Amino acid sequence: MTTTSELKGQRIIISGGGIGGASGALALALRGAEVTLYEQHAEFKEVGAGLQIGPHGVKMLRQWGLADEAISAGYLPKHMQFRDAVTAEQILSMDFGEEFREHYGEPYLVIHRSDLLNLLVDAARKAGARLVNSVKVIDGRDEGDHVSVDIQDCASQEVSTVTADVLVGFDGTHSVLRKKLVDDDPVPSAYVAYRGTSSLPDDPEMAGLESVVGYIGPRCHFIQYPLRGGELLNQVAVFQSPRYLESLMKGQEAPDDWGNNDEFRDAFGHTSEKIQGRLSHMWLDKWWQMADRDPLTDWVVSDRIIVMGDAAHPPLQYIASGAIMAMEDAETLAQYAADNARSGSVHWGTVLREVSDERVPRCTRIQLTSRLWGELWHVDGIARHVRNETFRMAQRHGWFHYADWLWNYDPARREYLTDPSKGQLPAALRDWEYNLTTIARQADKLTV
Repeated sequence: MTTTSELKGQRIIISGGGIGGASGALALALRGAEVTLYEQHAEFKEVGAGLQIGPHGVKMLRQWGLADEAISAGYLPKHMQFRDAVTAEQILSMDFGEEFREHYGEPYLVIHRSDLLNLLVDAARKAGARLVNSVKVIDGRDEGDHVSVDIQDCASQEVSTVTADVLVGFDGTHSVLRKKLVDDDPVPSAYVAYRGTSSLPDDPEMAGLESVVGYIGPRCHFIQYPLRGGELLNQVAVFQSPRYLESLMKGQEAPDDWGNNDEFRDAFGHTSEKIQGRLSHMWLDKWWQMADRDPLTDWVVSDRIIVMGDAAHPPLQYIASGAIMAMEDAETLAQYAADNARSGSVHWGTVLREVSDERVPRCTRIQLTSRLWGELWHVDGIARHVRNETFRMAQRHGWFHYADWLWNYDPARREYLTDPSKGQLPAALRDWEYNLTTIARQADKLTV
């Protein structure tokens, strides 16, 4: 890792020790900042298993000196294959070979979430960041020339106050600091995910798996890919909960256990035997009710407080971007602050405003595209056949131009800051409305 000193003397507090917070601690410490990160849990851990890192994410790991370690800990898939969940036929294969690496500059990586987090945490500490467990940030106040931060010891419940130049909220989907900007709730998608990992070498049925494979079909999808050098098989089964959807359509409160095991057992009967034969590998003791939040128009709480990562932009998982968005946030903040410091001092109000103006349109587009992409995966009837033919056409005529906006990104270019319209969906899609928004509005009319 290469360290510099642009932010020497700047005291920064980060709330939250997930991938975003650890990335922020590393990126800022590498520029010489005095970083203290508070994580409420007793250890640093990530929920879930596999994580997909596009080439733009690998570029950041390369800048932080971690790319080779991450690649060694993970797996480089040869392709991303989309298959029809009903017939199992391949409809699109995205080759991650030499042409891909020349085009984007780095490979496509899949890695276990905990492995990536451990790399980031260790690197942040080596860079000089102070990482503190079992302490959570419960409030922050801009005092003009500094920020006062209230922290609580999770064992004793004792509250104390510390000060810094900046407070960065990487405190997750249920962020305390986000509430300073908007009092909103998560938006459930009606879809639920079941996960499972197992030994890949001990699974003869999956012998030869070298790609990320996604079966997409009516109201469900199923994902498979190797992890940890091919030693681990990661599988994810996702389906629409009839009970949640029924509640939404009736304008009623959804049951807490929507997506439960009874629904899981009934969700894939219309899919290929290849999928149905794998469902016994899923963990049944826990499932993830998939949700996001509506995009924010501004992340800046004050000249010295900003929210980032899932606190600012929790996405649905369909374009595998949540972790990378948080990593991008971290690098953007550190890079823009370092650039600003070269004038002789750091004006944090200017830095946070530039960061928000660059990142908000970028992340808004990712959040909206994730919603749209999920709907496209799960269509039925004639729409499914049209979707399949559209995917085949993308393979025949080239698909790079569909992915360039996502994977060919560099915060140093400040392209969204220069042209915020880049954050909009393509013109042909701007009249699209999220399906659950339509359903909720119709339900409201019925219950008035």
